[in-house]
Amino acid sequence: MNIIITILLVVAGIIGLLLIIALFMKREHYVKREIIINAPRQKVFDYVKLLKNQDEFNTGAMEDPDRKREFKGTDGTVGYIYAWSGNKNAGVGEKEIKNIIEGQRIETEIRFVKPMSATASIIMDTESLSDNQTKVSWSNAGTLKYPINIMIPMMEKQVAKGMGISLSTLKNILEK
Repeated sequence: MNIIITILLVVAGIIGLLLIIALFMKREHYVKREIIINAPRQKVFDYVKLLKNQDEFNTGAMEDPDRKREFKGTDGTVGYIYAWSGNKNAGVGEKEIKNIIEGQRIETEIRFVKPMSATASIIMDTESLSDNQTKVSWSNAGTLKYPINIMIPMMEKQVAKGMGISLSTLKNILEK
């Protein structure tokens, strides 16, 4: 009986400590990655502004190739929504195009329902470095509520890794 009480007290202590740590941690997350693609800016932009194309390069979109997809509106235009429902890795959510600066920037909002409720702002910028070279900058920013904010350091690392792999895949697709 003493062992069970000791184990419960240790578990309660760890949970309490984590909750206290979360009180002092940041609630905002931000990740940005960049890559140079050997292709004209307009070609790159025309590809990334279509959310359906993310199925081809975005690691998050590839978590469950059999997930259920729903589309509302015209892809590549403000207001277009790409929704999905998939396995535990893909979760449930939607991405909406919020703003487009033609040839330069696409701003989207991603809203997760499962595995947890969260919203983030996703921005993809394209910048011409030469006639046949484009820098793509991809950022992800948002806020996580207490006590989930304790996961921000791990989440930022995981998101950064996925973005890096996704950008490399995008580069390979557009340089073919």
